[in-house]
Amino acid sequence: MKKTVPTYELYGERTGERPDFWLHCETIPSRSSLYHWEIGLHRHESFFQILYIAGGSGDAVFGNAVHTIEPPMVITVPPGLSHGFRFSRDIDGFVFTILASHLKTTPGERSRLGSFLATPHLTRLDGREDAAYVAATLTRLAREWETNRSNRTDLLDAYLTSVLTLAARLDEASDSRDDTADSENEQRVQRFQALLQQHHRSHWPAAAYARELGLSLTHLNRITRVIMGLSAHEMISRKLIGEARRELVFTRASVQEISFRLGFADPAYFSRFFLRQTGMTPRAWRMAERERLGA
Repeated sequence: MKKTVPTYELYGERTGERPDFWLHCETIPSRSSLYHWEIGLHRHESFFQILYIAGGSGDAVFGNAVHTIEPPMVITVPPGLSHGFRFSRDIDGFVFTILASHLKTTPGERSRLGSFLATPHLTRLDGREDAAYVAATLTRLAREWETNRSNRTDLLDAYLTSVLTLAARLDEASDSRDDTADSENEQRVQRFQALLQQHHRSHWPAAAYARELGLSLTHLNRITRVIMGLSAHEMISRKLIGEARRELVFTRASVQEISFRLGFADPAYFSRFFLRQTGMTPRAWRMAERERLGA
């Protein structure tokens, strides 16, 4: 039987009445501690939520997707979305619940901000000026909500509009930087593969390729793992094994000759290397492959 995700006015309230407020604010610890730091999947049909995570850690769950919370961070949750949270006990920050109809730009409206508001986002507040402003403004928003000073509603509106507009801008800039970084890393891996084609017989270590590319070995390993799923050393080994297999299948050269062609000074070491990588000796692999191809 499919489990129904509950719909709440706020986290646990089921008033069944129209709310008489357009903005609510509370600290994340004050609410999550009541539920042992874990808010189960639920949804708010009429509310948009902003969580400002100033410290701690945890996970944000949107439907079946789990995202790591890395403070400082802003999390935006559109109305109607099934969501939940798991927080560490040192979590720090605020949760703002806004009547969706009160927003000047509604989620889904045909604009950049409307598109941003229509889907959930986890936006890191890094060292940029706009990010610092968002964090400070959310803190001011929480303080202003607690007061009854003059022009309170106007200030709350202004703070909220600024936060959402800048969060959308930060998220867009982050996506753009990620795309650029991905493109640059793909180019670096392609250059690495080109160098590998030239120098694999010289048995350059991974650090030599990293120097040639102007990268640290740690950085090279990081991008090859992201793009290829392998470390630089593993890519070097696979290149040598690929060449060895080609020679074993398509030439009549002896294992000793092939080992020398591939830059191995010691044929016995080449055989041990091949066995370690494939689970078979070069001779056994050649025989098995020829039988397979013959069949």
